[in-house]
Amino acid sequence: MNKRLFQQLFSLLFTAALFLLFNLSMFRLVTWRLTNNFSGVQATGMVDVSRYLPHNPQSDLARTGASLTLVGDLPILDGAAALVPVYASVIDSLYPAGSVTFEGGVFDGDNYTGENFLPDSVMQYKNTVRGYQAIVDGTTDILFCAAPSAAQAAYAAEQGVELCYVPIGLEGFVFFVNSENPVESLTADEIRAIYAGEITNWAEVGGPRRTINPVSRLEGSGSQTAMEAFMGEREIGKKSPFILTGASIGFSFRYYMDGIVGNEKVKMLAVNGIEPTVENIQNGSYPIIAEFYAIHRADNQNENIPVVLDWLLSEEGQRLIAATGYVPLNPES
Repeated sequence: MNKRLFQQLFSLLFTAALFLLFNLSMFRLVTWRLTNNFSGVQATGMVDVSRYLPHNPQSDLARTGASLTLVGDLPILDGAAALVPVYASVIDSLYPAGSVTFEGGVFDGDNYTGENFLPDSVMQYKNTVRGYQAIVDGTTDILFCAAPSAAQAAYAAEQGVELCYVPIGLEGFVFFVNSENPVESLTADEIRAIYAGEITNWAEVGGPRRTINPVSRLEGSGSQTAMEAFMGEREIGKKSPFILTGASIGFSFRYYMDGIVGNEKVKMLAVNGIEPTVENIQNGSYPIIAEFYAIHRADNQNENIPVVLDWLLSEEGQRLIAATGYVPLNPES
């Protein structure tokens, strides 16, 4: 082997070794750090709408019985991901079979977000961001959601639309970490300080010496709006890109985490020492409780809208709210 060929071969092997070392370093620095220990807690998944299709015996819906069947002009229902089990159960309980329709006649099993509902289907799924636009624009009759963001409220005002917010149940706003994180409880002030960028290491709140990665959600989503309300006058701090290698904390609503996502790799934290249980939400001891609403336009003349709302607030409706896993307004339900 001549010297020139040897140098070329050595250069090739050296380059390959550097490339391998770089990839191993990146795996160690980013991928491994985000998957081991207690990182990456925000990868919780999406709601599978196919699990909650009305008038399907295999669907995971609350079926508590109803003395009412709607006839005439059927209100179109839409809502947040976390509330799909609620409004789908309402349709299953009150609406006639055949009122939920799909392009091609069947739900697309590959379409988890439900875009193949036909425009005349009484069930839609646009989630919070597009759902608020739909209720303002008049393509949805009742929207099941948490309170609007400032931008969503402003859009309604700009369009000259008055929205009516009817509370139909309660929910806990929760914070969660990987199940291997030894921290079990944080105070509300500690959580605000974490998201403001004032507490940056788990060791400051009784955990291991590990950077905290406080994860936020999509602007305009129900959980992000609730987080901004929880922060009050304090702003969520800017994050360094390097914080991605830290151990995460995330937020959502209790039932979305516990009943829909059901991820055993994450755990919900107590706040001020109080666990986010149904009982603690019902009795008001859990410190971060939000109402969720059935929302409609004040000028919507569909006569069945007040019928649906009255039923939701009745003993039957509140029993269904409880059966879906949420907390009814009436503790006797």
